[in-house]
Amino acid sequence: MYDHVGIRVNNLDASIRFYTAALAPLGYILCSKDASGAGFGPKGEPALWLHLHKGDAATGAHIAFRAPNHDAIGKFHSEGVKAGGRDNGAPGPRKDYSPTYFAAFLIDPDGNNVEAVCT
Repeated sequence: MYDHVGIRVNNLDASIRFYTAALAPLGYILCSKDASGAGFGPKGEPALWLHLHKGDAATGAHIAFRAPNHDAIGKFHSEGVKAGGRDNGAPGPRKDYSPTYFAAFLIDPDGNNVEAVCT
């Protein structure tokens, strides 16, 4: 579990569009936004911070969000792809992680690996 995570993004509007769509099925919303960044999480509790950074973004981060069920993971994946994310692993079991691990993976607009998981 984490308190908060911050990632750099090159295009704040594209990233807000992606995370708004991908995180909605998991129950997370846009909590805060200004010209320099945005925060997502449960209402009033932003925990994922997007920081506008012109130039090379620090890519390669991996962020896994807890999902309530398999259906939410499917919606996370499909909505994220529609909003500009790239498939990095379709929804399904990951028995090599554990017998009950079910997840989907997306690459966000800045190249970060974003996962939704439930066990």
